[in-house]
Amino acid sequence: MAENSTSPREAAYTEGVPCWVDAQLADVAAGRRFYGELFGWSFEPSYGGTVWAYHDGEPVAALAQKADGRLPTVWTVYFATPDADGLSRRIRAAGGQVVTAPMPVGELGVAALAADPEGAVFGLWQPGTHAGFGLRHAPGAFVWAELYARDTAAANDFYGELFHDALFGPEAEPDFGRAPLAGAFPAEMPPHFVVHFGVEDCEAALGDVSRLGGRIQGGPFDTSYGTVGVVTDDQGASFAVLQR
Repeated sequence: MAENSTSPREAAYTEGVPCWVDAQLADVAAGRRFYGELFGWSFEPSYGGTVWAYHDGEPVAALAQKADGRLPTVWTVYFATPDADGLSRRIRAAGGQVVTAPMPVGELGVAALAADPEGAVFGLWQPGTHAGFGLRHAPGAFVWAELYARDTAAANDFYGELFHDALFGPEAEPDFGRAPLAGAFPAEMPPHFVVHFGVEDCEAALGDVSRLGGRIQGGPFDTSYGTVGVVTDDQGASFAVLQR
């Protein structure tokens, strides 16, 4: 995938393009320390106590306080849409679920959470004043989202129906792949998305994750889209580092 030189602040995201990510954490201050040192992020407070992460002065992610300690500690990828209510209806019609109905996030936009027919959770983002990433496809920023599914053909059908132009259209530059949930994953692991952040050196980044108290789940290994290491942070949120 080619480097994208157009700022998302200047051009809206096509429906179905990953446009934002956030982490739900028990300890946001610890998250700031971990990710600040790992990726060189700086932070500023945003809506509702959420903290935005910046790289090279551009917004790249958010860290949010879990409202309930029983909720999972996870990274979530959000797909752009001009109409979160309409997309929610299409998700239900295609066999998915709407986990959290579309709701305004101040003037920033409208957010929702959904799940595909196998239960993999993802977000929807209808932009207001916040279009999404100010920087992507670069070290320290989002570069890829991989869905690990039990039935990749069914996943292709589901997401292809919802986001056909973003995945298969003539100008598509998909940031989103589908892979079988097998091999290194335990049998009880449910289908899920893994958010990938760019790094210049995958092995060095894995060493940094370990030094900062995180855990290496797998890698480095080569994929069609680069060299990947799958890790968890020091609070248990899974993500991946990707050297292109």
